[in-house]
Amino acid sequence: MTKFGELISVHKPVLIDFYAELSDAETTVETLRSVAAALGDRAKVIKIDINKNEVLADALRVKGNPTFMIYKNGEMKWRQTGYQDANTLIGLVQQYF
Repeated sequence: MTKFGELISVHKPVLIDFYAELSDAETTVETLRSVAAALGDRAKVIKIDINKNEVLADALRVKGNPTFMIYKNGEMKWRQTGYQDANTLIGLVQQYF
């Protein structure tokens, strides 16, 4: 969990996609690539496999797949479970620049 704390304790927004390999992971990969390209170095975009990080997923009460979260300065700013398109995610992250 210390590494997770380090990931989210930055001054720029961090978009995290909690996913499971069994889902339609390829769709979210393409979506996140588009988001990362649009945001550049103004934000971080991270994917975390909930099956490989069960303790973290449990601690954050991640039950649905995918679950997206935005953190800034170590604080969760937004959370949504279910597929989100790239434009929606870009707009949400831009609110925290």
